[in-house]
Amino acid sequence: MTAEAIERDFRAKVCQKIRLAEEGVGRYRVFTPFRFDDGDHLSIVLERQQLQWVLSDEGHTYMHLTYDLAEKDLHRGTRQKVITKVLSMFSVEDREGQLVLRVNEEQFGDALYSYVQALVKVTDVSFLSRERVRSTFMEDFRELMEGAIPSERRAFDWHDSTHDPQAMYTVDCRVNGMVRPLFVFALPNDDRVRDTTIALLQFEKWGILQRSLAIFEDQETVNRKVLARFSDVSDKQFSSLAPNRERIERYLKEVLEQGD
Repeated sequence: MTAEAIERDFRAKVCQKIRLAEEGVGRYRVFTPFRFDDGDHLSIVLERQQLQWVLSDEGHTYMHLTYDLAEKDLHRGTRQKVITKVLSMFSVEDREGQLVLRVNEEQFGDALYSYVQALVKVTDVSFLSRERVRSTFMEDFRELMEGAIPSERRAFDWHDSTHDPQAMYTVDCRVNGMVRPLFVFALPNDDRVRDTTIALLQFEKWGILQRSLAIFEDQETVNRKVLARFSDVSDKQFSSLAPNRERIERYLKEVLEQGD
């Protein structure tokens, strides 16, 4: 099929505002009106690879998402699940960061239609940071703890069955195997910080030997008075998860090795 015929098929199946620009033998830049949320256009290339035509973003989509998100956060937790589901739905391959769709049986227009939908839906993960922050934060927290602490040395949603049979005062993750277990709390908002302050005071009242670690979703958003009261009873804090991930993992490793 000629470039002119491919362009006509693109326009017929997708949008009249599509054009091809030749960039070399068997390679065309596909210009479309479709954009990212910030106004930048999707980057799409049509290229012949051996005997197969493919559509590729050449890594541009992931790169664009990293303007707002850490690259490693795209490949774990909720965001990874969303991206994997989208790619599977539209038969798009992730080739080391390049999103690629094969054009089957010269169905160029159908392929581009599916490909554009896939790229747009992949970029929707950027909205998770604005619309689903808490759920993503809690999943990221759990994934961090599962990766850093062996299963036999951790317990999620722990409570003291002796003093608190109704589980009124819970710990997001209890790290055991030391003289003083580590109580790790994930703190996405003011309410959770208040609850954790009360829980730590109650543990102190019951004489439960422990030390605490707090991981905030964003400490800067916490009310100053709420944070001040919490700081009086907590041992170790990290102001956020993603930027401090390596520090948190290093701290947890040290705690496991010390055993005190």
